[in-house]
Amino acid sequence: MNLIDTAFASLKAEGRTALIPFLTMGDPDLKTSVDIIKTLELAGADMIELGVPYSDPLADGPVIQRASERALTNSITLKDCIHVAEKAREAGVNIPFILFTYYNPVFQFGLDAFFELVQSKGISGLIIPDLPIEEDEEVRQLAEAVNVHLIPLVAPTSKDRVVRISRKAKGFVYCVSSLGVTGERADFHTSINEFLATVREATDLPIAVGFGISSREQVERFEKQCDGVIVGSAIVRTIEDAIPLLQDESKREAGLKQISDFVAKLKG
Repeated sequence: MNLIDTAFASLKAEGRTALIPFLTMGDPDLKTSVDIIKTLELAGADMIELGVPYSDPLADGPVIQRASERALTNSITLKDCIHVAEKAREAGVNIPFILFTYYNPVFQFGLDAFFELVQSKGISGLIIPDLPIEEDEEVRQLAEAVNVHLIPLVAPTSKDRVVRISRKAKGFVYCVSSLGVTGERADFHTSINEFLATVREATDLPIAVGFGISSREQVERFEKQCDGVIVGSAIVRTIEDAIPLLQDESKREAGLKQISDFVAKLKG
């Protein structure tokens, strides 16, 4: 069984909701990314999205764009990001990893080689936000062949496509809480409750909500309706704020604690 399925089954049995942080790999460097992943697991993360830095991000707001720019300054590649998963496994991390990448780096890498590497490095899920379901058949088949879940995004604007997208999903359905790009928000789409109910009705898989969630109060608000809550920009911003500490060996533990405390607070 895929680790994502196992994790959601265990959480459901315990009556808990998954907390799924998003990180930009290589921000501020690859070794620190591994240390942050270890820190997040200890702080209560149930799965982690490993974001591949990209120069032209379709869905990312300014916080994650800045993180990508910092990582790309160090020439971080798709292969580097996948190897972070391997290093984290070697360091004892057990929770599922979900790779978040745009399609072009995967295409340039070569689909067969990409999925062979992903499978061998302990990655359980894949999100490609710019690959629509009408064009994902080849990727879907290759992912299924190596037991990697291709996780779709559905948005309030998906409307009649919600059912089609949800029925082809594996692992869970990623529900976008807000229109536009990622980023911290005070409010969500006005029809978010109706939208989540529509997705819930369309699939037997877990549903997770993301985009704009940044506080324990917002996590709590969605725990009642969803099986997972994804937090991206708020965690990436916390890492950004901690970079001066993380890059000073004598203060590194304090930087990691700053990140840990924020995630533990989100977890409640």
